[in-house]
Amino acid sequence: MLAWPREFGRERFTAGIDDPTRLLLVAASDGQVIGHLTGSVAEGSAMRPVKVATLVSMYVRAGHRGGGTGALLVARFSAWAREVGAELAEVTAYAGNAEAIRFYERNGFASQAVTLRTAL
Repeated sequence: MLAWPREFGRERFTAGIDDPTRLLLVAASDGQVIGHLTGSVAEGSAMRPVKVATLVSMYVRAGHRGGGTGALLVARFSAWAREVGAELAEVTAYAGNAEAIRFYERNGFASQAVTLRTAL
């Protein structure tokens, strides 16, 4: 799992550059990449009849957290989602990642579901 970005990341993200259903953002400061956000949008279905934008992945380097970079990335994601006609936006965070959950709640997201799992 940890090797996935090195093995497949470049191909995965390069494929999204020209895909109108995907958003790829990079945050930079003084010529250095300090964060990123990826998002996607999907048309509605019979089970969920609205267009939904999903914040797939977001990361801001530790030394740059708390300075507004994450909030700016989420704001740009939300603006893009509205531009492409999404009616809802969603993000998934691990239940144990309280910092991420607080961040997303501060940026307008609210808990809607809980997924429970067990190892088999």
